[in-house]
Amino acid sequence: MRVLHVCSEIYPLLKTGGLADVAGALPVAQAKSGCDARVLVPGFPSLRAGVLDQQLVAQIAPAFGAAAINLYRGTLPGSSLAVYVIDAPDLYDRPGNPYADANNHAYPDNYRRFALLGWVAARMADGLDPSWRPQVVHAHDWHAGLAPAYLKAAEQASGRRLAGSVQTIHNLAYQGNFPGQVFGELGLPAHFFNVDGLEFHGMCSFLKAGLFYADKLTTVSPTYAREIQGSEQGCGFDGLLRARAGDLEGILNGVDDAVWNPATDRLIPQPYDTRSVAGKLKGKTALQQEAGLAVQNDAPLFCVVSRLTDQKGLHLVQGALPAILERGGQIMLLGSGDADLEAGFQAAAAAHPQSVAVKIGYDEQLSHRLIAGSDVILVPSRFEPCGLTQLYGLKYGTLPLVRRVGGLADTVVDCSLENLDEARATGFVFDSFDATGIDAAIRRAFALYRRKTDWKLVQKRAMLQQFGWDAAAAQYLALYRQIAT
Repeated sequence: MRVLHVCSEIYPLLKTGGLADVAGALPVAQAKSGCDARVLVPGFPSLRAGVLDQQLVAQIAPAFGAAAINLYRGTLPGSSLAVYVIDAPDLYDRPGNPYADANNHAYPDNYRRFALLGWVAARMADGLDPSWRPQVVHAHDWHAGLAPAYLKAAEQASGRRLAGSVQTIHNLAYQGNFPGQVFGELGLPAHFFNVDGLEFHGMCSFLKAGLFYADKLTTVSPTYAREIQGSEQGCGFDGLLRARAGDLEGILNGVDDAVWNPATDRLIPQPYDTRSVAGKLKGKTALQQEAGLAVQNDAPLFCVVSRLTDQKGLHLVQGALPAILERGGQIMLLGSGDADLEAGFQAAAAAHPQSVAVKIGYDEQLSHRLIAGSDVILVPSRFEPCGLTQLYGLKYGTLPLVRRVGGLADTVVDCSLENLDEARATGFVFDSFDATGIDAAIRRAFALYRRKTDWKLVQKRAMLQQFGWDAAAAQYLALYRQIAT
């Protein structure tokens, strides 16, 4: 099976969120099952520079405002995964964030930049690389949403089927909506700008293109697949998703064991596993010392590794800080985003330097030390398609405290008395998205922490949970077989 994954970022070369982790791990897991999975990415500077052994595959005529376009094929560092890079300096050779300028304003020509990505994907299915043609084009998020549309347009024009297509929703809230007048620059048939097509309230929606034209739709957890068919989390697409319910499947993301494994992680002070978590305590002490927190182990250390956005529910964490500190707990946060949230957490750190530490930005190495050295990881999201940090927390014995939504509901079992008695508990789960809900979960975390024997049992059970990529890879392959050319 030949599969082309189309996405905008890939770990370890470029990462702004969980999409990069998926793009770097899923194709590798599929390859273990005999699938010839490859990845197509835009030539952002870090991707253009980081892909190894690049060889020119094709020179492409000017398009979408790019005077020079070349397609290269190379390999991802640390693996044998084949990666195609679209080198179009006029569109991609910009410093910093791949999506926005230094002031975090989205580039006004993003519709051109990501239209080129989808267009090249469709051309790959039509033989752009003479030595390799995908049987399935797998588009990830809105950035690749036009790939199924260009594929469908090419098939309609040629009268032959080129490849099956899959659109994966990593987060329905990010839709790639642009003014309707840009449609004329996309090179698609006029009838594609229609309610049965790309048109969305007068806008040109890249994600809707994928949702409408792809043969199959997936999202990153079973619960989220159900939630997005309702008005609360459907983000305006719930009607379309209900109409396509028979083609929609929720496939839970996994954890790359080569990257996230406390027994082999070189980014943490000392490895540990379920047989002995002594290394975790040493990591906690090192973390407290590094951050200038009081070195103590008589109360839990909470952590947050997250984008600071409304979705992530971090205003609930801010509201819960006084109760955490009053009970003797500590908290460390790594993330960036909303300016008010950043300022609020920084003010708390300044007021309580021995109990609160904050690092604004993203630091991959610190994220490993933080998750390994903490006792509880906070993920109180308003909505959460899958979530990866709670999976990393489980893997590292850092018990997740989450809201019962999306992938969080699918992966964490609350430490209620019944679940403790039935040996099922792996973390702390609350329902109501408010101060009352999170406070009750935090109180359960403190209560369990005081019961060391129970804490260790839950911690070990959490670490034994299996969320590898093999199961997801098998589910995707079964899906591909239904649509492959």
